[in-house]
Amino acid sequence: MPPTLPLLDLPFIAELTAFRRDIHAHPELAFAENRTADLVAGELERCGLEVHRGIAKTGVVGVLRAGSSPRMIGLRADMDALPLAELNEFPHHSKHPGKMHACGHDGHTALLLGAARHLAAHPDFDGIVVFIFQPAEESEGGAAVMIEDGLFERFPVEAVFGLHNWPGIPVGEMAVMPGPVMAGTCALEIHVRGHGCHAAMPHQGVDSIVAGAQLVQALQTVVSRTLHPCESAVVSVTQFHAGEAWNIIPEEVVLRGTIRSFKAEVQESVERAIERLCSGIAAANGAQISVRFDHRYPPTVNSVAEAKFCQEVAAEVLGSERVLTDVLPSMGAEDFAYMLREKPGCYVWLGNGPGTGGCTLHNPHYDFNDAILAPGVSYWVRLVQRALPKG
Repeated sequence: MPPTLPLLDLPFIAELTAFRRDIHAHPELAFAENRTADLVAGELERCGLEVHRGIAKTGVVGVLRAGSSPRMIGLRADMDALPLAELNEFPHHSKHPGKMHACGHDGHTALLLGAARHLAAHPDFDGIVVFIFQPAEESEGGAAVMIEDGLFERFPVEAVFGLHNWPGIPVGEMAVMPGPVMAGTCALEIHVRGHGCHAAMPHQGVDSIVAGAQLVQALQTVVSRTLHPCESAVVSVTQFHAGEAWNIIPEEVVLRGTIRSFKAEVQESVERAIERLCSGIAAANGAQISVRFDHRYPPTVNSVAEAKFCQEVAAEVLGSERVLTDVLPSMGAEDFAYMLREKPGCYVWLGNGPGTGGCTLHNPHYDFNDAILAPGVSYWVRLVQRALPKG
């Protein structure tokens, strides 16, 4: 590994911190990031970048050119918040009830703006950098919408890179792994139809609740008894809706949940097993059971060459001993996966600290750690310098 370089001297770090906290205080949900997009576009224009707006409604793209090379890479940050009531009481807590930056997208936006600001002032690279500020990462697939709107036709990058803060990894460390790093997600909905009857006369009906309960239990065997023990998947039932009265066995039960996996063939095996269980339990109880799968984000899979490159960049910035290469992937999902299906690239986790006091992702006590702004900006800048070298 090359020797560690000192972190960048960022004279604007206080401004960047204030910018991040301002975004945190004014969270906006998917495809409604209008104020945030205005702030981002204004900062990019102030730095002299070419700015494009309206991609996936509120998406913003900044383009920075240096030298004469036509080579082009993309760096992506997400901008949206979550529909969650914040419980923090610090001065920059959310001013919008029921909305909160509980995943650190405010920090991701600030990090990428910091990199754009530094590179605009110190364009020591040769090529084109595309700064992608994406809306609607949380459940709405803003990355896919940007791609559908022609993101990569307008900006034909040769590779694309993403970053997420990660509670549980110490500040000053980064996890960079080849292959799957985040799971694909699929929503599951099962309808169990029996024959409603008086609760005191169950022999006159077909008990949909009993069939549904059997199904909840049986679904726990899908992963353990269908998949190879070395494969990974999660099947979780998260909703059970049935009945309205204490003395009526209801006609119908609705189960909902989620499936997580890293491979298409594993997802297929899980779905077929669930269909078999539904069919068998329906026959055993004399009920009718239907199942629907709603495929959402695909797995986030880093290409091997780009992951190795990012490991080297991170080692230069943080030191090789602080680059984690064997961390288990997460069963959480990430729509940067759509970009990695179109282009080679790498998605890394930047340590946000221990996660104590509820400072974990999607928790009402979470806050992005401003201590990681300098290492995060340094990583982005060094990545550009290494990917698009001068000379």
